[in-house]
Amino acid sequence: MPMATRLTPEELEPLRRLTTCQVADAIEILDVRLRNEGFMDSSVHCLFPHLPSMVGYAVPARIRTVEPPMSGRAYPDRTDWWNYLLTIPAPRVVVLEDMDRRPGFGSCAGEVHSHIFKALGCAGLITNGAVRDLEAAESLGFCLFAGNVAVSRAYYHMVEFDVPVEVGSLKVQPGDLLHGDRHGVVNIPAAIAREIPRAAEKVAAAEQKVIEVADSPNPSLDALREAVQLSVQRGELYR
Repeated sequence: MPMATRLTPEELEPLRRLTTCQVADAIEILDVRLRNEGFMDSSVHCLFPHLPSMVGYAVPARIRTVEPPMSGRAYPDRTDWWNYLLTIPAPRVVVLEDMDRRPGFGSCAGEVHSHIFKALGCAGLITNGAVRDLEAAESLGFCLFAGNVAVSRAYYHMVEFDVPVEVGSLKVQPGDLLHGDRHGVVNIPAAIAREIPRAAEKVAAAEQKVIEVADSPNPSLDALREAVQLSVQRGELYR
């Protein structure tokens, strides 16, 4: 997302109060992309569904965990990538693509990394690989989205950073605005980011009208159809 379109903390807060489903619905009625694009698939799981929604700018990198180094017992720590991380505006979301043929063999983040990333202004981490130390990360309020959980780091090491990645079938560019909660992760298009809260309110109001008809005593099929069709015609619902 270009610097000119970065959202202020005051503009990000309304997004944080939305669910990812509400964000997805808002994007759909704003009609800026196909409805089968822009979100991660079910291979990436929210590990802390009771934490508030996560919003932040993507800091992508690629990792591996399976193969040992050619020499020595472990790969050197790539703390140099933290310098790059800080070039992405806060709040940040670390996005790690596990490049192994068996993603998730070793953990790419646990208690220590959760503390480090939070100290560096990150709201959470997303990976198609594995994480660990769940209780410690959850107590810190650090969001984790992962393909699975692993007991060991194995031979975790950073391969490259500041590159596009693909996690959960979603292509992520450096600086993309991501929103995640118990339902999954969605990419918010920069061009409409500021319009999302108002569009979400519009959808919620339209849905409430339909719900009121559905919850009324003995609702007729005609009344239900009319409520849905009217909202669709007004552009309040995209069904």
